[in-house]
Amino acid sequence: MSKSKLEKFAENLTFPNFFQPQLGESPDEAGGPLRGHWHEFFRNSHPIVLELACGRGEYTIGLAERDAGSNFIGIDRKGARMWKGCKYSVEQRMGNVAFLRTQIQYIPYYFAEGEVQEIWITFPDPQPRNCKENKRLTSSYYCEIYRRVLAPDGCINLKTDSDFFLDFTLESIAGNGGEVLRLQRDIYQQPLQDSRLEIQTYYERMWLSQGKGIHYLQFKL
Repeated sequence: MSKSKLEKFAENLTFPNFFQPQLGESPDEAGGPLRGHWHEFFRNSHPIVLELACGRGEYTIGLAERDAGSNFIGIDRKGARMWKGCKYSVEQRMGNVAFLRTQIQYIPYYFAEGEVQEIWITFPDPQPRNCKENKRLTSSYYCEIYRRVLAPDGCINLKTDSDFFLDFTLESIAGNGGEVLRLQRDIYQQPLQDSRLEIQTYYERMWLSQGKGIHYLQFKL
């Protein structure tokens, strides 16, 4: 029998690499001890990479397994989803992985200016309705949030099955003075030049089974 959400929430609190605000604690209060001090937690000065809306943490884990020279933090607001990746990282003694339960708009409370080297956004909800534009994770609203924590040479990586979301992101980059570093449409129709793109989440496998193309975009702000 699988664990219930309450059991997963409880077990999350036993993991040394899982962080979330305490009951009644504001994001500012919760982030204070961590902000600017993540290298102390990881006990090294390696670059910090975030996966936003990480879900089960599949990409966070996959990235960390491929790159022992960086620290990876999966961020999501749903603790029951993150439980799987967090448990795996603890069982495998992965010292370069952590998980943070919070909403993405609050990340400046948890990370100091320039503390993050790279961000990954994998298969976000495209939020196609016009009234949902600010909820798209590459909108001007979110780009300004990312700008506050990214290093000057930091970059953002996007994997998506949505042509709509990819085109929206390209428009957002141009509107926010950003720069496209790499753009690959339908990445599996050509040899992959970056092993990190081989990582496949549950949703990516689902989209591929439906015959959808997967797109990759890397950009900086």
